[in-house]
Amino acid sequence: MSFLGVGVPAEQPSLGRLILNGYEILFSGYWWVSVFPGLSLVLLVLAVNLFGDWLRDTLNPRVET
Repeated sequence: MSFLGVGVPAEQPSLGRLILNGYEILFSGYWWVSVFPGLSLVLLVLAVNLFGDWLRDTLNPRVET
């Protein structure tokens, strides 16, 4: 979203910035610098997706269970 001007400023940490910084030093022995933020991002997206599916199933009156 930074390309639209609504992203996080470069001075503030974010998961994307942490993954980028870790990618630059990935093969120098500090693999966890990008793996843990990447895993956090994957789990966050999965949790939001599962919550959205649950919310759709709960609020949709046409779905028969």
